[in-house]
Amino acid sequence: MTSVYWFRRDLRTQDSEALNRAVELAGQDQLAAVFSFPADFDSLSPIRQHSLLESVKSLRQTLGGSLSIRLGGAEANVVEFARSVGASRVIATRGFDTTSMLEQSAVAEKLFEAGIALELVGSNYVVPPGTIRKDDGTAVRVYTPFFKRWLMQPHPRPLQLDVTAVNWLAGDGDLPKPQGPAPFQIRASEAFALSTLERFVNRALSGYDTGRDRTDLSGTSHLSHALAHGEIHPRTILARIGSGPGTEVFRKEIAWREFYADVLFNNPHTLTDYYEPRFANLRYDSPEANAGLQAWYEGRTGYPIVDAAMRQLATTGWMHNRARMIVASFLVKDLHIEWQVGASWFERWLTDFDPASNAHGWQWTAGCGTDASPYFRVFNPVLQGMKFDPEGNYVRKYIPELAHIPGAAVHEPWKLIDGLSQGYPAPILDHSRERDEALARLAEIKR
Repeated sequence: MTSVYWFRRDLRTQDSEALNRAVELAGQDQLAAVFSFPADFDSLSPIRQHSLLESVKSLRQTLGGSLSIRLGGAEANVVEFARSVGASRVIATRGFDTTSMLEQSAVAEKLFEAGIALELVGSNYVVPPGTIRKDDGTAVRVYTPFFKRWLMQPHPRPLQLDVTAVNWLAGDGDLPKPQGPAPFQIRASEAFALSTLERFVNRALSGYDTGRDRTDLSGTSHLSHALAHGEIHPRTILARIGSGPGTEVFRKEIAWREFYADVLFNNPHTLTDYYEPRFANLRYDSPEANAGLQAWYEGRTGYPIVDAAMRQLATTGWMHNRARMIVASFLVKDLHIEWQVGASWFERWLTDFDPASNAHGWQWTAGCGTDASPYFRVFNPVLQGMKFDPEGNYVRKYIPELAHIPGAAVHEPWKLIDGLSQGYPAPILDHSRERDEALARLAEIKR
């Protein structure tokens, strides 16, 4: 009897509990593999579309063409595909974010009606969300105690699988068409994820503790995309990184990802709603009435570090993590726009979009999340630029209108006679004034 493996955000063949389980259940029988592109695929930016397409295309090649492609969302497609191949069961990796849980619930209901079983196995985390609890059985709300308990959990070794030994059913279906051309050659695959890990371990890991916040250096792992698509499991990463100063800091970053996944699992509404409800009463400006929002989108706020980051996102589909905090603070506390607006923009553009990390990364900076940066901490975009792009190389890379300004002076071009001579805009707001306004609005909800 044919079994179906439903690929989701686990676009890999190695270190997959669910895929290993599917192969075990299939035995000598045929195993059919299917991936259904999300129903909102057309709403994604072209660069994010190309990123997902490349990942799925690479997986199909790894399986020797034995990956069937469906368009329009999983709810209808998975049961239709399972029926078409005469399957008695579907196996998939369990999802833990709000959207994935709703999706797998809907698919399970459709399959049940068709007399087909759905078995959800494993996760894309070292420790599945919902596992770690305080002594009283409640969820852990603060990162540090979560991390301590996370370290105490079993961290299994990576799993292996010989995909060439599997009796795969031939795949069918065409890939969807992206909305526009790729701006550059995009590489996304399980093999590329593994090579990226090796490059990070050999070149940047030892200095990760000091280099990760520098926007002008390649001091991060660049594995966020692979983790978001499931091209690599964090078990595989932890098994490779060994020990050392940089390693321990990086391990904590892996745990932050798992902490946010745990928080979202325990509080599904926080995908789009406030973790701390009182911040919903903060006085925000309407996005439609705030002309500064378009300048933020386009990277034309007049604050170089903010604009470089937003242009990096638009041209590469990725943004340095420190830069994400800077632009988030600017949107929420300088422009006084709710964090959900920025989170939606990131969802459209980021090739490494992760529901939990995105929602709670924004809430952390906005001061309304769990274990968050306090709202009264307002990032000064000039000082942040000087600290994390000290020579101005990051800014000049993404803002050609400022390429003529040397060194750190690029962070305050309005102070130079010819600083704005190449078309770069003057600041759209006074940061000091807007900081005071943000704190005044905070005081209103404290009364």
